Amino acid sequence: MSVAENVRLAPSSTLPTVWAGHPAGTAGYRRLVFAVMAGGFANFSLMYFVQPLLPVLAARYSVSAAESAHVLSITTLTIMLGLLVTGPLADRIGRVAVMRWSLLASGVLGLAAAFAPTWGSLLVLRGLLGVTLAGLPGAALAYLREEVHPAAHARANALYITGTGLGGAAGRLLPGLLAALGGWPLAAAVMSLLTLGASAAMWLLLPPSLGFAPRPVRLRDAVLGTLLAPRERVIALLCLTGFAAMGTFVGVYNAVPFRLQAPPFGLGAAAVVVYLIYPVGSVAPLIARALSDRIGRGLATATGLAVLVASIAVTTAASLPWVIAGLGGCVFAFLGVHSLLSGWVVDKAKRSGIGTAQASGAYLLLYYLGSTVFGAVATQQWQTSGWSGVETVTMALATAGVVTALIAAVWDRNPRRARTVATSHV
Repeated sequence: MSVAENVRLAPSSTLPTVWAGHPAGTAGYRRLVFAVMAGGFANFSLMYFVQPLLPVLAARYSVSAAESAHVLSITTLTIMLGLLVTGPLADRIGRVAVMRWSLLASGVLGLAAAFAPTWGSLLVLRGLLGVTLAGLPGAALAYLREEVHPAAHARANALYITGTGLGGAAGRLLPGLLAALGGWPLAAAVMSLLTLGASAAMWLLLPPSLGFAPRPVRLRDAVLGTLLAPRERVIALLCLTGFAAMGTFVGVYNAVPFRLQAPPFGLGAAAVVVYLIYPVGSVAPLIARALSDRIGRGLATATGLAVLVASIAVTTAASLPWVIAGLGGCVFAFLGVHSLLSGWVVDKAKRSGIGTAQASGAYLLLYYLGSTVFGAVATQQWQTSGWSGVETVTMALATAGVVTALIAAVWDRNPRRARTVATSHV
C-alpha cells in the first residue's frame, strides 16, 4: 500500500492538525493581545520619550537643537541594523524568546542611559538601545500572523498598533512631568522601569508559538531576504509609504517642542500640554480598519495621509488650541496609516509567497529610516527656517506618501478579494 493510501485510510483522529490560531474571545487570545500591547507600549514609549525632552537634553549636555535630535535618530538608525539580525534570530530561537529578551535588555540599557555622564556616552547607550528594541517589532507582526486566527488577525494587529500608540502617548506625557520633578535621570529611569514591567508581562502571559517551529537560518540568506523583499513592487511602494508617514510624523513632533518654547507661545516646560492630545490616536487603528473594510486599504491609507497633510497645515496657526488640534490630527492620521500599512505588507507577502518576517522587516527598515532622516531634517529646518521650513518638508513628504499608497492600491488588484484568499490559507 502506498504512502498516499496509508494517509487516506488513517483515522482522522491520528492525522496531524494544522494550527489555525487563537480565535477572538478565548483566554489565549486575550493573553496574547494584552502581552503584545504591553510590549508595543513599552517599545514606543522607551524609544520616543526623549522627543519632548530634546530642549532639556540640549541644556543638560550643552548641545544645539539640531544636535539634540541625534539622541532619537541614533536609536532609530540602530533599530534598522537590529532588524537585519532579529529576523533570522527569531527564525532560529523563536518569536516569543526574541520579544521577551528584547524588552528585558532594553529596560536595562534605558536605566544605564538615565545616568550617562556625557553626551557621547548617552548616544552610545541609545545606539545600543536601538539594537535591542528592534527585537519586538521585528518579531511581533509575524507572531500575530502565525498565532491569531485569520478572522481575528486584523483586529489583533490594530490592537497591537493601539498599544504602540498608547506608548507614544505615555512617552510624550510622562517625561515632561517627571523631568520637572527630577530632571533627565528621573524621567529616563521611570520609562525604563515601565519597560521592565512590560517585559515581565511578556514572560508571564505571552502564549508559546504553535504556528511556527524554530529553524536554522543562515544570516546571509535572512538579510538578503529582508533587503530583497521590496523587489515585489507593491511591497516596495508600501515600504516607501511607511517611510513617508513615519518621517512626516517624527519630523513634526521633533520640531514642535522648540516652536512652543519660542515666541509667540513661550510655554517653556509647560509645552508638554500639547501631548495631552496624543491619546486620541489610540482609537485610530480600529477606525482605520473599519474604513478599510468599506473603501479598501489603498483609499483608506491615502485618506489618512491626506488628513496628515491637512493637520500639519492647521499647526501653522499662531493659536495654541489650533496647534494642539493639528497635532492631534497628526497623531490620529499617522497611527491609522501605520496600522493599515503594517497589516497590508504582511498580507501581500503571504499572497506573493514571500517570507512575512522578511517583508515586515523591510517595511520597518524604511519606516525607521524615515524617522532617522526626517527627525533630523525637521529640527535642522526649524533652526534655519523656522516652522515654515518644517511645514514645507513634512507636507511634501506626506503628499508623496499619498501618491505611493494610491499606486500600490492600483497595482495590488482587488485587495478585498486578495485579503480573503490570503487568510483562508493561514
